[in-house]
Amino acid sequence: MTDDGTAVSGTVQVSTPPTVQVSAPPKVPVYLERYYWWAYVRPWAVQLFERPWLVNLILWGFYKRLMHEVFTSLGTSLPGKTLQISCCYGNLTPRLAEAVKAGGGTLDVVDVLPIQLENLRRKLPKGAPVRLIACDSTDLGGAEGPYDHVLLFFLLHEQPEKVRKATLAEALRVLKRSGTLVIVDFGKPVWWHPLRYLWFGLVLRFLEPFAKDLWTREISTWIPPEHANRSMIKTRIFGGMYQKIMFGPWHERSRG
Repeated sequence: MTDDGTAVSGTVQVSTPPTVQVSAPPKVPVYLERYYWWAYVRPWAVQLFERPWLVNLILWGFYKRLMHEVFTSLGTSLPGKTLQISCCYGNLTPRLAEAVKAGGGTLDVVDVLPIQLENLRRKLPKGAPVRLIACDSTDLGGAEGPYDHVLLFFLLHEQPEKVRKATLAEALRVLKRSGTLVIVDFGKPVWWHPLRYLWFGLVLRFLEPFAKDLWTREISTWIPPEHANRSMIKTRIFGGMYQKIMFGPWHERSRG
């Protein structure tokens, strides 16, 4: 992205609400079309899932709590530049836009699906300091480090390992050394969790084929070695079924 935040190099800029303009949308990833066509790609899927009560039901009643965790880490008044990688159903992004506006900052939201960007556009108020950009999370383009905050909200569990690693690498590449990356996603519930075996045996096996990776490995294992010096705080939610990872400012290696 250029110094003023304009998306380049493999991305397609989408104008600030209330209009969306996409001249050459990126190609839909094979895994997304194959496994998640029913949730994100088709127009009827957007109409079905864009219901806050349904999002909350899918997350076992924890949607508000998980949103609260985002703002606990980022704050409710966000200056500077914030990036959300991938749209999501519900009202998280409109609330994030409010926080950005309160702090005098700007928000960029990127997604590989123009239909998701259009859906988000309809949820945003006029004058929101938000730009919608169609691009793949594995190739955000532009220079390193323009963003003060980056958010990944329930994206990584939907990506194959190779794509997940590339997404994390890009998220950290465009993050300032003093910036914060917040990740909220599924985790591994404790052994006695009442939903553990139902979740693993039914949902993960048939609907979320890549989510089991977050049961067997820590998200930090997919972080590029060159970012190992960032501080990290992990918060377990609902008996570990959900997790929040916050990667903070870069710490210089000690000498001697």
